Order: sequence, then structure tokens, then C-alpha cells
Amino acid sequence: MEIKIEKLQEVIRETETKSIKLYNPAAIDHNLDHRVKSIEITDNYTRIDFIYRSSMVYENGGWIQIDPNSFISPVGSEIKYKLIKAYGIPFAPLKHYFKRQGETYCYSLIFPALPKDTKRIDIIEKLERGTYFNFFNVCFSEWMSIPHPADMHRSSN
Repeated sequence: MEIKIEKLQEVIRETETKSIKLYNPAAIDHNLDHRVKSIEITDNYTRIDFIYRSSMVYENGGWIQIDPNSFISPVGSEIKYKLIKAYGIPFAPLKHYFKRQGETYCYSLIFPALPKDTKRIDIIEKLERGTYFNFFNVCFSEWMSIPHPADMHRSSN
């Protein structure tokens, strides 16, 4: 007895999301202790990558953390896009302790998608006195669309 089994063909459709990643030319300036490395903008989220160098004041380099209420805002707008997720940096009150002075550390913050016509943003951890990670008037629209040499895959030869 022969049984015919009809296979159903599964069709998977991926929704195409447009992604733009822009690299900050100033990020290669190793004299800066804290800088925005790149911004990735998609239809679903905004990702901002940072480079931080630990303090030369403290023997072990100190520590870092990010306030969970951090936000980004288009310059000139009252709208705040609240931090969704952080990679590589803990939410306060937790802390990442460095092992030495001058240690380079990278982390990323994820926010909701920005409006398509956004050219400049403020990145705000907290608008209070203190040493918070605030960047004002970040004009990313003129940044490079090619990666920094340090981001390029190196041959294993």
C-alpha cells in the first residue's frame, strides 16, 4: 500500500528594515575620554555605541554605570526617547569596576526609533549636577557611512 504525503511549503517573509549606521570621525581621537563611536538608525530602534576610557584619577580606573532613565531627544524637540536596553554597561545602582587606569571600554545603548528627518540629538543620562554621560547637539547627519579601521574584520593569516 502506497501513501502519498503532501508537503506544505512554508513561506517565510521577512520584513525589510532599513538600517543606516553612521560613524563619528571624532571617535578615532584617542585623546578624548568618552566619545560617541557610531549611531545606527533603523525603523525599529536607534543604537548608539560609545567608547570610554577609565579615569586616570583613581588607582583602579574607577567605575561606570548608566541611569535607566536615560533618553535621547532630537535637538529643539521636547520629545524624549527613553532608554530600552544597554549592552556592556550596567544600569545604576549596579557598577562596572575597571581593573586599571586608562582602560578602554565600549558599550551600546538602545532607544526607540527616531523620526527619519532627525539630524541632531541630545543624549542625556541625567540633567543634574554630577559626572553624568551627557552629550549635547550631536550632529550625526554629517558622519561617515564607512566603518572605522578598528571595526574592520582582520584577516587570520
